[in-house]
Parts: sequence; C-alpha cells; structure tokens
Amino acid sequence: MFERILVPYDGSTGAERALWKAIDLAKLCGSHLIVLTVYRHHSMLEASLSMVRGTLDPGGNLDETMRQTARDAADYAKSQAIDAGVEKVSAFIKAGQPARCIVTMARDKECDLIVIGSRGLGSTEGYLLGSVSHKVTGLSDRPVMVV
Repeated sequence: MFERILVPYDGSTGAERALWKAIDLAKLCGSHLIVLTVYRHHSMLEASLSMVRGTLDPGGNLDETMRQTARDAADYAKSQAIDAGVEKVSAFIKAGQPARCIVTMARDKECDLIVIGSRGLGSTEGYLLGSVSHKVTGLSDRPVMVV
C-alpha cells in the first residue's frame, strides 16, 4: 500500500508517537521508512525556536551543535525502527524551515505518506505561526497522518 513513508522526528513526545505509528505501518506494508530531522539556525533568537534543541558548549559553534543534535535524533529514530524489525530505513538531517523541508523531502523521495506528530519541540513558533504539522498538512500534496 505505502512504498515509502516519511516520518519527521525531533525527539518530542509527539514525534515519538508518530515514529512508532510509522514503524508499525512500515512493517505492515513492507515500506521503506524515511526519517527526517530538521534543524534551523539563523540567530540566537531563532535557534531557540528550532525543531531540534541542542546544548551549546561554551565557545562551541551553535550550527555544529544543532547539526549534531539533529544527527543524534535521526540516528536514534533509525535504530529504533531497525530494532523493531523495519527492513528498509534511511535517516536524513536538513537545515531550514521545518514544514517546507518535510514537504520537499516527501516530494523528492516520492513518499506515499507523511506520518507526523501533532506537537513538536517548537512551542513558541507554534503559538505565533501555527504548528509544523498544521503547515505540512496545508503544503503537502501527499497524504499526511497527524498522530
């Protein structure tokens, strides 16, 4: 039914629920599961609104910290899927605006379904601009399951 399923993962409770729903569907359908973690950094203020939060080492590079935190989250989600028995799993990280990165990845990887958590880590941005899941449902031409 679904050949490729995209699951955005930021380590939040909502993303964890979406990951496990996507894992169940991937196992049921024999799908390729694609994990995407998006991080965003343009300034110290915007870094606090990122989809993925990291801890900055004093004197460290904020971009590198955000990138590594995103990589850790994507690797964790991938390992959970593999441990649960999903045979085909890929994990990616992207920098940018989360909703647009998710929709673009779904299109580029020809995903049949996006499984996304209803709430992620970007709480302030969600209050001001609408949640990432809401934006994805509005921008995507693919089916979106909000968990």
